[in-house]
Amino acid sequence: MSKSHILTHAAEQNIVLQLDQLNKVFNAGTPLENHVLHDISLQVSRGELVALVGTSGSGKSTLLNVMGLLDVTSSGELRIQGHLTQGLDEQQRTQLRSESIGFVFQFHHLISAFSVLDNVLMPLMLRYGKPSAEQIAYAQYLLNEVGLAKYVGQSTNRLSGGQQQRVAIARALVTRPALVLADEPTGNLDTQTADEVFALFERFNIEHQCAIVIVTHDPRLSARCPRTIRLTDGRVVYDGASAELPSLFV
Repeated sequence: MSKSHILTHAAEQNIVLQLDQLNKVFNAGTPLENHVLHDISLQVSRGELVALVGTSGSGKSTLLNVMGLLDVTSSGELRIQGHLTQGLDEQQRTQLRSESIGFVFQFHHLISAFSVLDNVLMPLMLRYGKPSAEQIAYAQYLLNEVGLAKYVGQSTNRLSGGQQQRVAIARALVTRPALVLADEPTGNLDTQTADEVFALFERFNIEHQCAIVIVTHDPRLSARCPRTIRLTDGRVVYDGASAELPSLFV
């Protein structure tokens, strides 16, 4: 195999998410037809930190749901770590999602009846049942990394909003996903807490080399991502370095 072929193969191996001419249409063929995403083509590689921005109604959440296999495409191709997702049944989609993707939402969706540790372990318990000693140790390590080691046995409803979002980040990382998708993860937090939570994304992006795509309305946070994807009316109108984002898009 030539050096160029080896380099090409290595680059392909690093592509975590690939979309080719992806479209999403709701209520197709009816008077209520709504074409939300138009011919979206992009790639996200391992270790990238990407901001997904756009005005309300631009299609950001729909695109994130499609990327996360929470919704299906209408046409085009979507690959997760090289796996073509078209044609997968619901069980196969669920398995690929649980193996490859971690989620952090604006509302953390923690279960107050469970301890902080059990909330972090939840994705593993859903997949494997009783977690192993190694999995428990890794969950405890993540909680220590987000500054919550002393809260492992407490109920999540005793934590502040920022602390609860830290639990959600640890939960998203516990499966060691290749891709983390975050939908307005700092939307309900004050400025200082939002900065602290975002710093965790930056840190884990570097240390774990997982690709992270963050939907945010906060221009301060999107500017801290090396790459920004801007949507307008369901179309990608900018995809490049955040520092070079035209001022008319800010």
